Amino acid sequence: MAVKKFKPSSPGRRWGSITSFEEITKSKPEKSLTRALRKKGGRNNLGRKTVTARGGGHKRRYRLIDFRYTKKEIPGVVEAIEYDPNRSARIALVQYSDGEKKYVIAPVGLTVGSTVLSSEKAKIEIGSAMPLSRVPIGSEVYCVELNPAGGAKIARSAGNSATLDAKDGKNIHLRMPSGEVRLVTDKCYASIGKVGNVDHEKVSYGKAGRVRHLGRRPKSRAVAKNPVDHPMGGGEGKSSGGRHPVSPWGQIAKGLKTRKKKKASNSKIIKRRK
Repeated sequence: MAVKKFKPSSPGRRWGSITSFEEITKSKPEKSLTRALRKKGGRNNLGRKTVTARGGGHKRRYRLIDFRYTKKEIPGVVEAIEYDPNRSARIALVQYSDGEKKYVIAPVGLTVGSTVLSSEKAKIEIGSAMPLSRVPIGSEVYCVELNPAGGAKIARSAGNSATLDAKDGKNIHLRMPSGEVRLVTDKCYASIGKVGNVDHEKVSYGKAGRVRHLGRRPKSRAVAKNPVDHPMGGGEGKSSGGRHPVSPWGQIAKGLKTRKKKKASNSKIIKRRK
C-alpha cells in the first residue's frame, strides 16, 4: 500500500492524493452481504438536526461485517479484498467450509487464499481470532471485544491495533491505540495483527469536492453567525466572540471534561491516555 499523487493538472490535483488500491481484488460487493443505507442529513428520528454540516454525499450500501465472531470453529478462506466506503479499513470476503460467506476487517498481510479461523485452538497467525487468554504478551491485536460475546469494539479503523501488555489472573492489560491501558476479561475475543490500509492517514483530499462526496457540507464559524443562532454570534463589526468558546447550546468547547462517571467503566482503566 502506498499513497499515489497525480500531475498538477489542476489546483485540486496538485494537493490531492489517494491510496494506491493495489490490495483490492474485487470491485463490486457481495450483494447478499449488503443492506440499504438511507441518508439522514444529520437528523434524528424526530426530524431535528442533531449534527450540523451533514448532507449530500455519494450513495452507498452498507456492508455487513462479522464483528461478533459468529463462525467459531469453522475455517474459512479469503476470496477477495474489497473497498468499503463506510470505513477507513479494507474488508475481506471469507468463504467458510460450511458454504456461508462473511465480511471481516482485513489486517496487514492478509491476502487472497489465506486461511482464517476463529477458535480457542486457532494458531497464532495473522487474521486468526481467539480469546485474549491465548494471545502471547506483546502481541498486536485488532477488533477486540470489551465484553465477552459483545462484538468487536476496539481497534477497527485503518492502521489501528491494541497491544497486550500483561496478564493478571482473568484480567488482561490492554494498551489502546490512544495509549490508555485498560483491563479486559480474558474471555473476550480478538484477532491477531494490525488493521490494514495503514497509509490512510497520509491521504490529502486536495479539494472541497472530495469532502462533499463524503457527505460533509461547509460549516460556518460561530462568530460569523447571528446571536439567535449561536451564543458567540453578533456584535458590531468583526467580533472574536467575547467569551470562552462554547457549543451552540452553551457548553464549554475547550477543556471541559465531558466523560460520564461510570464506575463500572472507569474502574477498568489502569492508565489514562495522554
